Amino acid sequence: MEFHPYQEIHGFTVETVEDVAEIDGQAIVMRHAASGARLAFLKNDDANKSFSITFKTPPADDTGVFHILEHSVLCGSEKYPVKEPFVNLLRTSMQTFLNAMTFPDKTMYPVASTNGKDLLNLIDVYMDAVLNPRIYEKRAIFEQEGWHYELDGAPEPVASDAHDAPIADDGPDAPIAPDSSSDPSVSEALRYNGVVFNEMKGALSDPESVLVREMNHALFPNTCYAFESGGHPRAIPTLTYEGFLDTHARHYRLDNSFIILYGAIDADQVLGFLDERYLSVARPRTQAAPNAIGTQEPVCALDAVVPMDTAPENACVGAGYVIGQAHDFERVLACDILLDALMGGNESPLKRRLLDEGLGGDVSSYLMDSQAQPVALFFVRSAHEGAARRFLEVIEEESARLAREGIARDVLEASISQMAFSLRERDRGMADGVPLAMNVMAGWLYDDDDPLAYLRYEAALERMRAGLDDGYFEDVLEALVPGNVHKALVEIRPQAEEGEGDEARELAERLASLSDGDKASIRADVAMLRELQERPDSPEELACLPVLHISDIGPATPDPAPRLLMDASVPYLYHDLPTRRIDYVSHYFDINRLTWEDLPYVSILTSLLGRLETDGLSAADVDVRTRSRLGSLRAFTDIVEHVDDPTRIELKLVVSASALSEEVGSLAFIPQDIWSSTRFDDAGRIRDILVQRRVSMEQDFAANGHAAASRRLASYQGPSGAVQEAMGGVDFYRFLRDLIDHFDERFDDLRERLNDVRARAFTMRGLMSSFTGPDADRAAFWKAAGDMGLAMGADGRPLRIPFTGVKNEAFIVPTDVAYVAKGADVSGCTRHSGSWSVLSSALSFDYLWNEVRVKGGAYGTGFRRAATGSARFHSYRDPGIDGTIARFDAAGAWLAEFSPDADEMEGYVVSTTASHDAPVKPRQIARRSDQAYFRGDAPDARERRRDEILATTPETLRGYAVGLDAIARDGAVCVFGNEAIIKAAKTDLAVVDLFNE
Repeated sequence: MEFHPYQEIHGFTVETVEDVAEIDGQAIVMRHAASGARLAFLKNDDANKSFSITFKTPPADDTGVFHILEHSVLCGSEKYPVKEPFVNLLRTSMQTFLNAMTFPDKTMYPVASTNGKDLLNLIDVYMDAVLNPRIYEKRAIFEQEGWHYELDGAPEPVASDAHDAPIADDGPDAPIAPDSSSDPSVSEALRYNGVVFNEMKGALSDPESVLVREMNHALFPNTCYAFESGGHPRAIPTLTYEGFLDTHARHYRLDNSFIILYGAIDADQVLGFLDERYLSVARPRTQAAPNAIGTQEPVCALDAVVPMDTAPENACVGAGYVIGQAHDFERVLACDILLDALMGGNESPLKRRLLDEGLGGDVSSYLMDSQAQPVALFFVRSAHEGAARRFLEVIEEESARLAREGIARDVLEASISQMAFSLRERDRGMADGVPLAMNVMAGWLYDDDDPLAYLRYEAALERMRAGLDDGYFEDVLEALVPGNVHKALVEIRPQAEEGEGDEARELAERLASLSDGDKASIRADVAMLRELQERPDSPEELACLPVLHISDIGPATPDPAPRLLMDASVPYLYHDLPTRRIDYVSHYFDINRLTWEDLPYVSILTSLLGRLETDGLSAADVDVRTRSRLGSLRAFTDIVEHVDDPTRIELKLVVSASALSEEVGSLAFIPQDIWSSTRFDDAGRIRDILVQRRVSMEQDFAANGHAAASRRLASYQGPSGAVQEAMGGVDFYRFLRDLIDHFDERFDDLRERLNDVRARAFTMRGLMSSFTGPDADRAAFWKAAGDMGLAMGADGRPLRIPFTGVKNEAFIVPTDVAYVAKGADVSGCTRHSGSWSVLSSALSFDYLWNEVRVKGGAYGTGFRRAATGSARFHSYRDPGIDGTIARFDAAGAWLAEFSPDADEMEGYVVSTTASHDAPVKPRQIARRSDQAYFRGDAPDARERRRDEILATTPETLRGYAVGLDAIARDGAVCVFGNEAIIKAAKTDLAVVDLFNE
């Protein structure tokens, strides 16, 4: 369908039509006359189509009302009156992306699918959800997603009309069976529960999240950015139901909305659908105006000190500088590139100066750009006491010097190249239309006159290149830092909380003020909420949902088979894929002949390569060369589990790189130079890198403890898990911490071990490579690569992996929540097949979602069974432990009775097949094919797995109940979490204070 300005179609008037090379297509902007809805169509040939609707939602307080609304509108609507249509879509649609996001000043609802019928279904459900939610009839939705009171350990409740049986305490630490609430020896305790409440307790136990919140508060005290859009746990319980509804009515209206379509969409069909079903019939619920965003006059706030009950190593300091206005895209992009030039690597000029000052464990920077006035934020992690003022002084001194004397041209060129590569590659880990919609909204929300500004980056980059010799970036830097009067300095200062915390005191006071009638009312409200949660959707309600059938799924599209070629110095797999003139290479070095004791040093080696001097270049020159000529360069380890025997593994050290086609020679030479001539002599730089890794691991344990807990469990269940733990889990963290604590005395040994491991790892023995890109580039690459500069290498004994025994463990880390995992090896009682993926979907989006998230209050939960037989449950940002484990243990009983109707079962199969078939980038296809080759997969293995998914029946899934029962009976438990939550748990756990051992 062709478009032209002033064209009228389905109630829309086309305003602009523009060819946009950066999206390989055309951008059409239009507005709906009757409703005032804005719409942009990013039209190209991408089959992975997307839709999003965004509302301008600037907060006026810290209650998190827009975050709670984001959750709540997806809990049933007028046309789709089921409890959670969002979850139904996750488990029955062919979506390639389905989510909702609360930003500081907007709320976005994006979806994507490769199937046109499915996309229309997703649009229908989302439009009805945001415009016609059931929140006006179902107060319980607000209580479930936002907050409510719960009473624990109380006397036998009085039955209400809504629930005439004794009410079980179904809180996060309660058993599933009726609890001991009638036990008079148990004292009463009042607590808050709610999905967003618990989510934000976890989010704001991260010091960096608190720093960003406080930075916005300091920089923008008179605007919406002074408030936490996600909600602060202290303020969330002050939100009333009436205020919640009023906020929806004022903001979720079409004249406050922005719709973005992307890809190979049937525009006539979609525009007609939107107009007929929603835009022409929707009416505002109120004439009251939505909140305004506003802008802040410059302020200088250099004394913000925020005490936080967290570990001493979590001290951090941030310095923020307001860039200007969001609608000035070129300035925002230039500042992003400038931050990369100044702080992108350890050898970047400002970062090197800050590291040399020794102010903390790590320093970094990033752009806060999803707001009307973007901010350049510099911060130091694990800050030393008294570092704040010196941190600011060094930033301003060094920035003034660089603005005056000039930034090295090659450094700026490297950062421009990195930005250009990233924008061209468009590899954000999601359907392309979603990040492109975010890019559009980064400007359109604040400037109706130029909705497409954030798509047009090529011309801006050319102007920056042209200005390199005219002080372009020096002028930007001068305005950003030395000459900036709109700035703030924020310090997060760890401080142990004395006695009860604020929340505990507040709840104790509230409990003391409650009458018996108040308590009975709380119990009745909880009972009604539980009844709503436990009542299944009726067949009539479920029948309203859009349904896809297996017949709607397209045929399988196998990955293009790689060719094994022997025409170079090493055998390699060649992937002839469309890559937009980007080449990818991976070198897989066989390190199975190393020893168990070598593995931590291999892990350290991967952190050091590319960040130290070589025989011919300084560390700074290595950094500039890599960043100017390559898109990426990284080293990591890969564990291959053989398809015929998962206990037989191969360990590989992988060096992977990418580059534009014109740099194919650099793609061949630079990795070779890095692995062959890196010098391990600079103790100071090596120590910096190791401390940075330790700090990163500590943050990850606290923010993503479910991944750490799952990894720890896997180490008890097979050799691959044990190796992974030794090189990146708790065991490696302990090794790393001890090495840093005794660094000076151990450095000579470390240098010797690194040189030894490097010499034994980087050899021709067992080496295989992989190349992805045009055939002409393949030939040019191997001509430049030559013999790779490698020795043949000696043979040795195969790696022996010790077994340490199974443990139940809980690791105390600085967070306000818990991450709970339980798992076991189920290979002895169940065979792996594609049907396990269907079970993961059913468990994660049915049983676990309702039991662990909705009832238990955890923000996230899931289940996974690996091909090796390792199977694990996990929870994320969980307020408790015992109740979650009890729910994990009851999963087998639930599965044994699992009896979905035909449509529901078909939905699980359809969604799992769609996930299997989801489009991925060429780099990911090549990586997937490489791994399949090393595992020994048959050429049709993915197709067979797909066939197993399609053949799954309820009987198939019920047969896996024995595996879930084995986890309940024999599984190990691992928890990362808050000290009080861990110590309150009755589960038998060996407790370790991880950061204070």
